[in-house]
Amino acid sequence: MCDTVVGKAADGSWWLAKNSDREPGEAQMIEHLPRARRGGRVRCTHLEIDDVPETFEVALSRPFWMWGAEMGVNERGVAVGNEAVFTKLPLLERGLTGMDLVRLALERAASAREAVDVIARLLKQHGQGGRMGYRKLGFAYASSFLIADPTEAWVLETAGSLWAAARAPAVRSISNALTLGAELDLVDDEAVELARARGWCKAREDLDFARCFSDRLTSRLAGAAGRRACTAAGVMAAAGALTLDVLSAVLRDHAGQDPADGFVMRMPCAHASPLPTRTSGQTTGSLIAHLGATPRAWATGTSSPCLSIFKPIPIASGHLLDSGPAPSGRPDPDSLWWRHERVHRAALVSWSERAPLVQRRAAELEAAISDDGTCWERHRAALPEWLSEIERVGRESRSIGQRWFWRRTERLDRQSPA
Repeated sequence: MCDTVVGKAADGSWWLAKNSDREPGEAQMIEHLPRARRGGRVRCTHLEIDDVPETFEVALSRPFWMWGAEMGVNERGVAVGNEAVFTKLPLLERGLTGMDLVRLALERAASAREAVDVIARLLKQHGQGGRMGYRKLGFAYASSFLIADPTEAWVLETAGSLWAAARAPAVRSISNALTLGAELDLVDDEAVELARARGWCKAREDLDFARCFSDRLTSRLAGAAGRRACTAAGVMAAAGALTLDVLSAVLRDHAGQDPADGFVMRMPCAHASPLPTRTSGQTTGSLIAHLGATPRAWATGTSSPCLSIFKPIPIASGHLLDSGPAPSGRPDPDSLWWRHERVHRAALVSWSERAPLVQRRAAELEAAISDDGTCWERHRAALPEWLSEIERVGRESRSIGQRWFWRRTERLDRQSPA
């Protein structure tokens, strides 16, 4: 589960922001790769496909075990985020994942429109499928995408190997449900043919992509409509005066709820819970991109943006980010992701007393951030002190179900491959 939003600033530039929601304990890493000459074949998460002669510089936020990325930005100022969506059409046992398509588009596309073409073409060539869950080995889904560059943004949605796309208005948000109706700028001919054959539409002009292909029950249980409205409202309220602070607040929004509240995921800043609708609902990484003449990006490199800080990534600067030791599936004492996750889980024990302490420390550090490249290490180095501070205050306030869920998660973490 995820949330992605784009907004057009008053100066005409575009912003993209995304929270990547996955299983708790599924560490997510920041990977900054240079422009490269490749060719031949490239191994994606489940498939090997033809590569291209040269790839762009990319900054990716990706689950540690996947080749593909949840979100990212390239040197040409193209940013992409994807969402799991649930449809009536089957997926392949082995195919490209939505995350593979995000990375492939960033490596190959010089504009948002070109990224639409890259994803659509690869989808038709290789299909969509394969394992996409971490511990939920049978979990798979189709994807929707928000794609932006310095001059425009696009929504691309898929069902199986079918797709449709539309230019985005000044504010557009997507979550875990198909949203494109009949306002399509581009559409797969096979989607029209299938919809007509099944009596879902009469012609291209009345094809409502979401109505025809959505699995409505699963989409509703994902809480997609509420979260999509929440992120869109946060960007719309800025009335074009978009800044890093505005987008950070959107991604940190709890929609007036505590982490364990709700049967479905209603908050963009998500925290997992034992409810079946929310066990994969943990924000494990967050990214914001400003796509002006010189692209800029910031990422947490951690879970729970409400307790974390957004740190700059030097896109197209001639320098590559070193975000520190890469995390694996097993807790470690060194990586930023796992150090922060210890703080996050300790805060959940007594949220009302501990979370404000972490948020105050995070705000102080975030306010002192510069682009000198030291902030990633400063954040990593500060976390043990934050943990020691909050463990001295508050008493256990979680429900029995919450305590069971997080203890089980920690047991599974220790059993994960290093």
